[in-house]
Amino acid sequence: MESAWTPTDPWLATPLGARVLRDEAALASQVLDDVFGFELLQVGSWGENRPLLRAARTQHTTVVAPRVETGVTLCAALEELPLASDSIDAVLLPHTLERVEDPYAVLREAERVLCGEGCLMICGFNPWSGWGLRRLFARGFKRPPFPPGTRRLLSERRLRDWVALLGFDVDRVYGYLGSVPRAGGRAPPEGGRHPALGAGAYWLKARKRVPTLTALKPRRRARKPVLAPAAEPTTKIPHARR
Repeated sequence: MESAWTPTDPWLATPLGARVLRDEAALASQVLDDVFGFELLQVGSWGENRPLLRAARTQHTTVVAPRVETGVTLCAALEELPLASDSIDAVLLPHTLERVEDPYAVLREAERVLCGEGCLMICGFNPWSGWGLRRLFARGFKRPPFPPGTRRLLSERRLRDWVALLGFDVDRVYGYLGSVPRAGGRAPPEGGRHPALGAGAYWLKARKRVPTLTALKPRRRARKPVLAPAAEPTTKIPHARR
C-alpha cells in the first residue's frame, strides 16, 4: 500500500486544489456537528494542518497514512490498521478510496475499527460530472490523471452498495463543488439522501448498524402419554369351541 500512495499536497496548493480544501473545510463544520465521542480517525492525509478536522467535536483526532506527511500522527498500511476492533467513534476517508489500490479493503478495515453506531464519512469526486469528464480527457491525451494522485473515481451509487454490504445505513449525502473544475466561486452544499445532480464532489455520511438480538422461544418437547393407550375394541366374533 505504501508504494501505491501518492501525496496530494502539491496539487492542493494550486488554486483549484485550494478551492477544494476551502469548500470541504467549510462543509466539515456542518457534517461534524453531531459527531461526538472520544476518537475521530482520519484515514489518509488530505491537506496540511488537518483542515477537515478543525471542526471536530470529538475529544481526540488522529490522522493515519502510509507515509510521513505533514499532520500525520500514525504511519500504517491503510488496509491493516494497528487498532483494536470496535474502538473508534468516527472514521473520515477524505478522497482516500480514490488513491489506493484496493479501496474495498480499506473500507472494510474502517468498518472493523468502528464501534457500533459509529459514524463513517467519505469524500469523493463525482465521476459523472465535469470533474470526471476532465479525467477522461486527460486519459485520452495520455496526461497525468485528474485530480492528481487518484487511481479511480467512485460513484456515490457504488459507495452506497459497498457500505450497505458492510452493515451501514446512509444517513445523509452532501453534494458540493461546481460541475466544472474551476478555481473560483463556491457552490453552496446541498444535503439529503442524494447529492445535487452534477455536483463535482460528494460527502457521504453513514452509521454502522448494531445487530439486534432476537429472543428465541424455547422449543416445546413432545410430551409422552402418561397412560398406555387403551386397546381398540374388535368386531370379530370368536369361533365357538367344538
